[in-house]
Amino acid sequence: MEKRSFPKLGGRAVGVIGLGTWQLGADWGEVDEDDALATIDAAVSSGVTFLDTADVYGDGRSEQVIGRYLREHPGHGLTVATKMGRRLPQEPGNYTLDNFRAWTDRSRTNLGVDTLDLVQLHCPPTAVFSTQAVYDALDTLVEEKRISAYGVSVETCAEALEAISRPGTASVQIILNAFRLKPLEQVLPAALEAGVGIIARVPLASGLLSGRYDASTTFPANDHRNYNRHGDSFDVGETFSGVDYETGLEAVRRLAPLVPADATTAQFALRWILDAPAVTVVIPGARNAAQAEGNAAAAALPQLSVETHAAVAEVYDELIRPQVHARW
Repeated sequence: MEKRSFPKLGGRAVGVIGLGTWQLGADWGEVDEDDALATIDAAVSSGVTFLDTADVYGDGRSEQVIGRYLREHPGHGLTVATKMGRRLPQEPGNYTLDNFRAWTDRSRTNLGVDTLDLVQLHCPPTAVFSTQAVYDALDTLVEEKRISAYGVSVETCAEALEAISRPGTASVQIILNAFRLKPLEQVLPAALEAGVGIIARVPLASGLLSGRYDASTTFPANDHRNYNRHGDSFDVGETFSGVDYETGLEAVRRLAPLVPADATTAQFALRWILDAPAVTVVIPGARNAAQAEGNAAAAALPQLSVETHAAVAEVYDELIRPQVHARW
């Protein structure tokens, strides 16, 4: 698998397709631990070297499953990025050095490591991104060797640009997919110039861009694609990228003719993201080994044509832009 590097993480290179592990902790229906481990193993066997998790995924369950995998596979060569900041009410005053120490110590225990590879602020309140004391505290964590580097996970392009302007920021995790084109305008060019890695999350728009769903699809009660469609539990942009479900289905229908004959719709959607050179790694989730292997195979597809990219943009402009572009 092609590898790209994080300049501010010692130039560490990772496979361009990673694995997002929210679904291995919670909020996507039930996934038992054996299935979760099998999913990670299939991803790693397919060339994945980057795992993304968070301390609140299943209240630490996702981190713990990854920690078990790391213990059982010494010499794994994996980079594990976790996130912190959502264990307390989302108030800027909770983003303190003492809390950072407590949160990262918990993640270090869950993952079974002395030093965390990469810790990201987990979509904090907007004011946090422009608070110098927050970055000073993160720098302290690096000095104390609790973490090797830090980054941010953001909801908006404005938040991403603020974080990129800070010299210690190693990465920005942002929603980027065929339903979210706004980051291409300023965020990706700014990150490339600053040497900041881009982690593309929600690459399949919560599965919409897999092409597997239709108007009759139902989701379990404990799946955010059921309970968060209107942002009742967290930012609605995390569910179907903030796109109305029916509109998303129509957009996927129009994109279908663009999918190469030897690729799935999901692989096409992932390849579209990888065509942006500023993207370091894209982190699709997977609930089983077959999905993990299929996602990883997208890295082997050739770049999409200029005409294909233009066609994706046309569908976005007509159907998606009015719903999401100004908001995030």
